[in-house]
Amino acid sequence: MTPSTTHLVLIPSFDTGRKLCDTVREARAQWNPVWVVIDGSTDGSGTEVQRLAVGDEGLHVLLLPVNQGKGAAVLHGLQAAQAAGYTHALTMDADGQHPAGLIPEFMRASLARPDAMILGRPVFDASAPLLRVRGRRVSNAWTNLETLGAGVADSLYGFRVYPVAALAAVMARQPWMRRFDFDTEAVVRLAWRGIKPINRDAPVKYLRPEEGGVSHFRYGRDNLLLTWMHTRLMLEFLLRLPVLLLRRLRRQPPFQA
Repeated sequence: MTPSTTHLVLIPSFDTGRKLCDTVREARAQWNPVWVVIDGSTDGSGTEVQRLAVGDEGLHVLLLPVNQGKGAAVLHGLQAAQAAGYTHALTMDADGQHPAGLIPEFMRASLARPDAMILGRPVFDASAPLLRVRGRRVSNAWTNLETLGAGVADSLYGFRVYPVAALAAVMARQPWMRRFDFDTEAVVRLAWRGIKPINRDAPVKYLRPEEGGVSHFRYGRDNLLLTWMHTRLMLEFLLRLPVLLLRRLRRQPPFQA
């Protein structure tokens, strides 16, 4: 597979267990290069994926000494990717929920519209917890309001292609966006920056523990974090509202066709 010089796959991972190597193998079968950020894992999965990287120039592993959160791991990868000259990164979870088979399709969409962010629109199956499916509707409604209907179909699904420079710049200005609040705040702030969202359907699978599924989501802690995030975003949205309204009326980014 000819390595891309502009687009890479970025996989943050914290204690993902045996699913990490499965996910990395599937991603590598679809794309070159694939970068993995080990976010202070203590379960040995970082060592295993480092073994996979031996002799594979298309697989690069970055190590963080302690767990810092998904957003912080992504930012570490973005900064390294930017320094290496990459312009776009497809982020995907390490736990097997995201469809590696769609990596080429999402990358082609990004190559056709490098000015945009390509967002996965989750297609749920019977494995999806009903509480999680209903709960994300609340976050999606707030995101739609905060972006003045810019077209973000789902605010939480992390299978996406981001413009590296724009996202790194947004995160450098914020003390937040380092943990579970990363995915939602990233699309809101990128839309404010004029990055158009383009949505693509993508299945999502919630694996049971016996299938190797690992979840670090905590309903109380993470919903409180999302509530605080949307409170901050709404306050800033009110300040940005006149500019956003003007952009929408003029059909300027991110409201253009």
